[in-house]
Amino acid sequence: MSGKIRNTLLECLALKDLPRAGWVNAGVENPESVAAHSWGVAWLAAVLCPEGVDRGVATTIAVIHDVAEVRVGDITPADGIDSEEKSRMEHEEIVKIFDALGGDESLLELWLDYEGERTPEGRFVKACDKLDMALQASVYSENQGLDLSEFINSALDRLDDDVLRRLASG
Repeated sequence: MSGKIRNTLLECLALKDLPRAGWVNAGVENPESVAAHSWGVAWLAAVLCPEGVDRGVATTIAVIHDVAEVRVGDITPADGIDSEEKSRMEHEEIVKIFDALGGDESLLELWLDYEGERTPEGRFVKACDKLDMALQASVYSENQGLDLSEFINSALDRLDDDVLRRLASG
C-alpha cells in the first residue's frame, strides 16, 4: 500500500514540470507549470477569501483542482475536446488518484464541489482560477510583449464578483 501511495505522490509531483498548455499555445516563453498555477489559485483563495467561504476548504480545493491533469494533460479549447468529455476524463482519473492515496472521499467531494461549482467554496475557487489566469496573462503581456487579451477577456466573462473583475482587468 505505501508503495502505491508513494508512486502516486511522485506521479503528481510531475505537475511541477507540466507547462500550462494555453500559455504554450499562445507563444509564452517559459510558461508557468500546472503546479505553479495551482499555487497561484491557492494564494488568491487564501488572501481574498470572502466572508461566508471557508478559507481552509477553498485553499484545499485550489491545491487539488488540477491534479487530474497529471494523467489527462492540460486540455484547452484548442484541443477540440468538449467540456463534458474533459470533465468525464478528469473525473475518471481523479477518482483513481484519490483511491490510490487511500480513498479519502472528502477530497473527491471537494474536487466535485469545484468542478460542479456546487458550494460557495467551489464557486469561489473557480473564480480564483479565472482571476489567476487573467493576472498571469497581464504578467506575460507586460514581460514578453504579447497580446493575451483573449485570456483576460475570457476570465472577465466568467467573473461575477466586482472586486475580482476589477483585479482581473487591472
